[in-house]
Amino acid sequence: MNEIILQMKDIEKRFSGVHALKSVQLELRAGEVHALMGENGAGKSTLIKVLCGIYKRDGGEITYFSEPVNFTNIAESQKAGISVIHQELNMMNHLTVAQNIYIGREPKRGIMIDDKKMEKDAAELFAKIGVKIDPSVQLGTLTVGKQQMVEIAKAISHDCKLLVLDEPTAALTQPEVEELFKIMNELRAKGIGMIYVSHRMDEINRISDRVTVMRDGEYVGTVNTAETTKDDIVKMMVGRVIYGDKKEKSNVKPDAPVVLEVKNLNAGKEVKNVSFKLHKGEILGFAGLMGAGRTEVARAVYGADPKDTGEIYINGKKVDIKTPEEAVKNGICYLSEDRKRYGLMLMKSVTENTTIASVDKFIKAGWIDDKKMKEESAEYNTKLRTKTPSMDQLLKNLSGGNQQKVIVARWLMKDCDIFIFDEPTRGIDIGAKSEMYELMEDLASKGKSIIMISSELAEVQRLSDRVVVMCEGRITTELDIADATQEEIMKYATMRE
Repeated sequence: MNEIILQMKDIEKRFSGVHALKSVQLELRAGEVHALMGENGAGKSTLIKVLCGIYKRDGGEITYFSEPVNFTNIAESQKAGISVIHQELNMMNHLTVAQNIYIGREPKRGIMIDDKKMEKDAAELFAKIGVKIDPSVQLGTLTVGKQQMVEIAKAISHDCKLLVLDEPTAALTQPEVEELFKIMNELRAKGIGMIYVSHRMDEINRISDRVTVMRDGEYVGTVNTAETTKDDIVKMMVGRVIYGDKKEKSNVKPDAPVVLEVKNLNAGKEVKNVSFKLHKGEILGFAGLMGAGRTEVARAVYGADPKDTGEIYINGKKVDIKTPEEAVKNGICYLSEDRKRYGLMLMKSVTENTTIASVDKFIKAGWIDDKKMKEESAEYNTKLRTKTPSMDQLLKNLSGGNQQKVIVARWLMKDCDIFIFDEPTRGIDIGAKSEMYELMEDLASKGKSIIMISSELAEVQRLSDRVVVMCEGRITTELDIADATQEEIMKYATMRE
């Protein structure tokens, strides 16, 4: 039995109106990869912030290497050997790799920074974890996966004994995931304990030794990964088993009218002569690797980015959409993959975020009916099971999954006919994913039409009636869902000119 390096007992944390953590437990052993799972809003991020000293706990005990600790800031926890690799990397792209690793503690020769020693030390760090990265290159020139390796090297440089990885594979390609897992196994062999936060069940099964599950801010239980099934873990997370089999055949009626047609769309270098049709009641999946141009197509159709050439028809009528406002007027709504940048008003309430696209319907005699706004906002968010203490809660205080639901509620209230869902379940737990799937299927059954962009092939297969596959800005094929095997999709996703 490996040494217990971390023990968190009966951890409590309260915010205004929210009891975020209720008697939560977590134990980590040396050389263990311990998965921390739960739906969005379960309290995982809050627990990690309590551990690192970002939040002050309201109750409970933390023991680190058998000593009681009470970190009051990140610097203290980092000095003790605790490092966190966040989902959104916090690095300086204009500096070199070595400068990012040693910033604030650069080796010096006299009063001057010794760049050669800094690069030599960085190279030795990479050698320790088996990564080939030039320490002298500018960080911004690296892929997200390589940047994450730099973050891990930086953590090791602080004599890391406990490493927290928060959704580390969210933006990685499969080869980069494999490289990350190789490094994690090497760290595990060195006795470093790791807390691994992820929603991807296949990764949890591959890399973790134990799984701790949280639900609604409470500790549900800890299980040995090898002795537990996926359904067992999911049931712990959401209180029910969720099934997601591949759709066997299209649900679209043979005579369903075309509601959107795109002809010969070109936009910069990312969109090359793209043409497709979307039928009433159809879920049209867009598959492809990162950089395939799927998001760029969606943004050009929505008017968020300019198109160079091409035609767009809605219900057979040619339209010229140059702005998102014009797209909404034509019945098209877009849920961006980058919700915080393009979809959310974090300092506004749930009600304001839900009703922003439909304010005109609540105006009477020049006055806004606040009561009606709140009532209708609550109605739509209740349908989506959005977890919020009240409709007056600021959106920044909701979890990522619940923020996503508020955006969906916004467009449901607007009653758009064509929905573009761009990575609708990115960063969302398996329970919220199931609810999002049910929502999209319900919309389609009621005659709404959906374009769904997803990097998860299982998700594309689960929901789509038809699949458009893209590679390097081009459509390489369209597949009926009955023919859309993962092998077939990947064949066309890698079919370059």
